[in-house]
Amino acid sequence: MSNTVRHLLGLVAGLLLPPPAALALAYGVGEITVGFQRYLQASVPGLGALVVAGVLLAFLLGSRLSPVASLLGGLLYTAVGLVPVVELSGVRVLPDGLLDGVLGLGFRTMLYTWMLLVLGVAMLVASAFPSRWRAARPPAVVTPGHGYGAPYPPGPGPGPSPHGGYVSGHQGGHQGDRPGAPEAAPPPRYPSPGSQDVTRPMHRE
Repeated sequence: MSNTVRHLLGLVAGLLLPPPAALALAYGVGEITVGFQRYLQASVPGLGALVVAGVLLAFLLGSRLSPVASLLGGLLYTAVGLVPVVELSGVRVLPDGLLDGVLGLGFRTMLYTWMLLVLGVAMLVASAFPSRWRAARPPAVVTPGHGYGAPYPPGPGPGPSPHGGYVSGHQGGHQGDRPGAPEAAPPPRYPSPGSQDVTRPMHRE
């Protein structure tokens, strides 16, 4: 995959995934808060929504995905997370009744406890690493002899001996490669057991 295609996919993911991740997170926080306040127990749908939100956020922050996705999500979460700072100056940013019920409770909880701002800053920092913007390098091809130098050449094969027979490649290579080297002395000849004179008369007592 080329770097351009990777960034285009990151752009699409950055536009589509942050809003549903924020909604799932808001619903999960609101549902769990209501469950503890009313029934003193955790809400299973709320926990499921938090799991879905965690999966979406992990996908946005993944190293295989283009940092454009986490950059766009970080900008969105940081901008919304700074709303309480603006409202401290007396300017009303969010209209009343924007989100009602469990979803509104979870959204306001995340907003006014600075959870959205923390998530936004974390995603922006994750997008700032230069290694995530570079294209992935192709894997290096390692040859069988990589790192051990050139292999040894094969030794010379057996050749004819000047005295008949064959000599090994090691001996023949050393004797034949040196010009003017003295030849090895021939081995002594021993009479065979059957080479004695059988015509000589036997000595009788």
